[in-house]
Amino acid sequence: MDINLAINLWACLFLAYVILERLIELPIATRNTKRLKAQGGVEHSPGHYPLIVAVHTGWILAMVWFGHDTYPFVFWLVVYAVLQILRVYILGTLGKRWTTRIIVLPNETKVTKGPFALVPHPNYLLVIAEIMVAPLVLGLWEVAAIFGALNAAVLVIRISAEERAWASQN
Repeated sequence: MDINLAINLWACLFLAYVILERLIELPIATRNTKRLKAQGGVEHSPGHYPLIVAVHTGWILAMVWFGHDTYPFVFWLVVYAVLQILRVYILGTLGKRWTTRIIVLPNETKVTKGPFALVPHPNYLLVIAEIMVAPLVLGLWEVAAIFGALNAAVLVIRISAEERAWASQN
């Protein structure tokens, strides 16, 4: 097999995985959001949600545009694989309460078991790491830096909104 073809194939497979993972998660998040709202859950601070969508969409598009033919950095691929194990653990801990929006059920408390007992907002720490590491797998340090900064700015808004939402429960 031609080395350039192998590199293109590898990069495309990695990008397809990242995209497919997000596409699989969206209907799960939507279903959980609808179920939580049907149980009386209230969405908080939805105005920042388009910013999250824009950052994540731009991140994926930048990786596809600039990284479709890059040579893999195996170290970062291993780090990304570990992050995916952590993703399963974190989302599994949240279970049916996981959504891409801030939904608070009346008389419920924040999840405090599993990784949530160790650090606040492990899901956001994971997303920070993924947004930095996935481009590094493709050698795209500029994409990692730019979207890492954009994501950090959005997460400042997101985490403060989530903290206010939970504080309103008390």
